[in-house]
Amino acid sequence: MGTRPHLLGLLAGLFLAAGLVFASLIVARTWQRVAESQAISVTGSARRLVRSDLIVWSGTFATEAKTLLAAQQTLKADLAKVEAFLKSQAVTNYQIGPIGIQELRQRTNEEGVRIAGYSLNQHVTVTSGEVERIAALDQQTSRLVEQGVQFTTSAPRYIYTKAGEAKIEMLAEATKDARARAEQIASQGGRTVKELRAARMGVFQITPLYSTRGHSNWEGENDMSSLEKNIMAVVNATFSMN
Repeated sequence: MGTRPHLLGLLAGLFLAAGLVFASLIVARTWQRVAESQAISVTGSARRLVRSDLIVWSGTFATEAKTLLAAQQTLKADLAKVEAFLKSQAVTNYQIGPIGIQELRQRTNEEGVRIAGYSLNQHVTVTSGEVERIAALDQQTSRLVEQGVQFTTSAPRYIYTKAGEAKIEMLAEATKDARARAEQIASQGGRTVKELRAARMGVFQITPLYSTRGHSNWEGENDMSSLEKNIMAVVNATFSMN
């Protein structure tokens, strides 16, 4: 009975030793390829934390009435209340969208279907660089509801307008990171990195600050749901070696 545990332990030790030897052979082969190659290709990356500098906030107000005229009159009155609310919040750069009209149909035994009324709605959109102040409008729209306005808001869109400038700077940072990686690998093979032969931009994406998901496709992601964001740039670079 005592020989079996001893045998299992011996086998486990042999497997572990074999695994270590195999791993060392792989590493050795990798450094051999580096030593024999004239170029090395690596991937570099750069990250940056940013805060949105533009917000697009929107809301919708709607009404229903038995006649189109009555619905239009109510919507016009609601529009005046919405505009007064925005001005009371020192918001002047808003846009009012066109009126949406929908017929409300009702099925009857005699006529089949008849028009029972009309549903009208309009959208209001605010675009501003005062991100936090405009985002706080959501907490104040209850005033409109208290005045009888059927007002609902959509999730605001948070935009970082300097993404283009950041992209150029971060690609340079990612290339620098790629070179540092190449130098580290090359040194293990007794080589030194000489010059950049080619560089190809990989994923450039903007994600929520604390997001744990990776990029959804090769083109990356452009998040507009969060105030604070994380930008990542990736570069695939090839360097010559001495």
